[in-house]
Amino acid sequence: MALQGPIPVGFELLFPHGCYVVGEIGKARDFDAKGDVQARDKVTGLPVWQVPVMDADPSLKATNKTVTVKVLAVDEPTAPPPLPGLPIAPVEFDGIEVKPYVNQSTGRLAYSITARAMRAPRSGAGKPAASVKDAA
Repeated sequence: MALQGPIPVGFELLFPHGCYVVGEIGKARDFDAKGDVQARDKVTGLPVWQVPVMDADPSLKATNKTVTVKVLAVDEPTAPPPLPGLPIAPVEFDGIEVKPYVNQSTGRLAYSITARAMRAPRSGAGKPAASVKDAA
């Protein structure tokens, strides 16, 4: 099979309704190291940062809305400004890869999401793509 390792995915495919930063950005911990050591990506060697985001897809159950995106970057990423009067900030990610794995505690398939960059959404982002019927 030609597909091996992480699967590249576009932001619009992964978060068609957009997503929002909903917590503090922090260092991802290296659980294989002793002490409080920041994780580094095994391929690039870059430090790994964790960003908690809420998927804006209205069809998701509440328990499935929040995910962690790991950003590979030398410096800690900065969240875009929050929406006026709210503690959440719309965000987009570039260079997304999805890594499937089996969750050892549940035995179920799970996904790790990594990105190369985090930024404020482009204009019109976070809205579902127009259907073929709408374009006609």
